Amino acid sequence: MKKIGTLIFIGITGIITATAQQKKYTPKIEECNCRFMMDSNFVKIAPPNLKTAFSAPFDKIDSSFKTKCGYLVVPENRAKKASKMIKLPFIVVYSKKPDKRKDPLLYTAGGPGGSSLGWAIGATKNDLIKDRDCIAIEQRGTRYSLPHLRAFDLDAAIKESYRKNLDKDSMVLEGVKRYKKTLEKRGIDLSGYNTDETVSDIHDLIAVLKIDSINLLGGSYSGGLMTAVLKKDPTHVRSLVLDSPLPIFTPIDEDEPANFNEALTVLFRHVEQDSTDKALYGNLQQRFLDYFNGIAYKTFYQPYLEKGTTDSVKIAYTKNELLAEIMNTMSDNSHRKDVAYMITEMIKGHHSVYINTFLDDLFRKNQAPDGMRISAYCADQSTYHSEEVIQQLYKAYPYLTGYRINDVIKSMCDCWKVPPVNAGTKQPYYSLKPVLLGDGEMDPNCRPRYISAINHYMPNGQSFLFINKGHGVGSKEWYEMVRQFLNEPYKKVIAPNANIVRLQ
Repeated sequence: MKKIGTLIFIGITGIITATAQQKKYTPKIEECNCRFMMDSNFVKIAPPNLKTAFSAPFDKIDSSFKTKCGYLVVPENRAKKASKMIKLPFIVVYSKKPDKRKDPLLYTAGGPGGSSLGWAIGATKNDLIKDRDCIAIEQRGTRYSLPHLRAFDLDAAIKESYRKNLDKDSMVLEGVKRYKKTLEKRGIDLSGYNTDETVSDIHDLIAVLKIDSINLLGGSYSGGLMTAVLKKDPTHVRSLVLDSPLPIFTPIDEDEPANFNEALTVLFRHVEQDSTDKALYGNLQQRFLDYFNGIAYKTFYQPYLEKGTTDSVKIAYTKNELLAEIMNTMSDNSHRKDVAYMITEMIKGHHSVYINTFLDDLFRKNQAPDGMRISAYCADQSTYHSEEVIQQLYKAYPYLTGYRINDVIKSMCDCWKVPPVNAGTKQPYYSLKPVLLGDGEMDPNCRPRYISAINHYMPNGQSFLFINKGHGVGSKEWYEMVRQFLNEPYKKVIAPNANIVRLQ
């Protein structure tokens, strides 16, 4: 009874808070066609080779489906009475089924910083649309929102640090300072871009669309985000579907290096069990640890010819760049099978091909995080994690010392200077709402224990482990399960094959 009382209290508190906020402003919708354009102020500062791509409208949606597209107009910073308004694109794709269900499915992307609108195009090809309407909302600050929080100062600083073998940490901080200044010159209030604000955006969209019952779909960061949407006000939320979620209460900086190590351990176990080439793959985990611990503080150099230049330069690298390539491949479902061979090559000292790939991506792409990602990450995580714990982690896993998986780190947040999200947002809570959870056994970012942790607080949840999968289990099989769940969320979901294992 005590838990149920807590649930009721949380629900009433959320309703009161939401009502109080509604009095300060009235969210509205500006309808438009579905060919959203990127922020013209961003396009102006884009590199010349990208201007054409960034000037193109959002892709067309299958015209056989009825759609509603528009901008949700809300304050940039609800904590400030004089805040300017911003515009968040959304797309509603209507099911063609005459007797469709009245509870739509709402999706927003992970990251934080991912673009959500493309999911609406995919929805037209997915069986989920056969039962109910599908809605995608672009989070504030992301690709098609107005404004889009992106500049290229940090990209330039990172590239310069490699070209000239400068101290990377110092150059990153210099790039962050310039990045922040560029965005603030555009009149952007960086403190308005965080999970608390996005949660309110989603509730505002539900309200202005007059939706009585809705299902929420999210993955990675937006998996945790959707639980925060539920916590704020569960009134209209029917169910949650979470793919490889990052719990809102998890200090990811303290976890992610260990998560990476754990995913590798699962991979090594498969290699030991399944490989017939014992000469190449035998005892690979120990050989990997011996090698990478041995080069933990070593610097290597590689000649590299950047595209568009005539003279190659010697570029310094360490085990961090090698680990980054392993991590990238671990995160790619189609290439994870190549990781074991990559490692055998690296421990032979054959680094060249992997460092070239790393540098090609670094110089040809703009890989720095969007400003929304920096703001949201700093607000959500920086205040709530412990540098002491991170140092403990490095002692436990010496080969990971100084290796930063996340592209936003605390020193960047110290420069960015945005306030943290409400402490209550970071706290776990109990809910009786049904939830479907899935994760891959080799997810190097958000380990399967996260879905178990969420399931602990949501006893009407169903959790599934996808064997040989990584981060993001979205697949035909997953969406078959999602459809089962959405149509009967309190009924036991049946996995379509033996490689999908029920955990709870």
